[in-house]
Amino acid sequence: MTPTHLQGLALDTVYANMKDRNVADSTTALAAAHVIIAGAGGLGSNVAIALARIGVGELTLIDFDSVELSNLNRQQYKLSQVGMPKVTDLKQNLQEFNPFVTVHAVIAEITPANVADLFAGATVICEAFDDPAAKAMLLDTLIGVYPQVPLVMATGMAGVHSANIIVTKRVREHLYIAGDGTSTGAEGLMAPRVMIAAGHEANMVTRLILGQSTI
Repeated sequence: MTPTHLQGLALDTVYANMKDRNVADSTTALAAAHVIIAGAGGLGSNVAIALARIGVGELTLIDFDSVELSNLNRQQYKLSQVGMPKVTDLKQNLQEFNPFVTVHAVIAEITPANVADLFAGATVICEAFDDPAAKAMLLDTLIGVYPQVPLVMATGMAGVHSANIIVTKRVREHLYIAGDGTSTGAEGLMAPRVMIAAGHEANMVTRLILGQSTI
């Protein structure tokens, strides 16, 4: 039986009130969008939460890793979730934030051979890897199979440098890159700058969904 109430309130009341502070006239476009996120670590988990909170209707999370203790300083997981697949845990967390979002948890390693299948149907694709080689592979492959689908990437969010040097750039017609462009993971990765870069990605994804392709 389909529930008609949530937290003692009618579902339509909950839905409407959760969108009450969203930007005017954004709800319909957001609810109709499907964002596919490659990676569910520091970038991906933060991007996913931002998009779920504002009501992006469909999210696909792709990752093959499990939650580790070392992830907890920047990734949106709980101590009780250590050892579990990231995408499974993240789906659970997202549905607690917004039960109206459809979340697909895909446990898979992304390779050139499966990109076409994994990213089919995306309104916007968000890259959230921590491996530069994986970033390059995804970019090169997507250019070949889905050249017209907007791709939002990130590079450079390590260390404790100024937050003000993290920016979003439009590199090509359908390619956007957030970050400082220089810092590397060898410096260490912590929540503040990772979350700022993820915020840049989530904001660009949101703008693209709403038809705003400029920086």
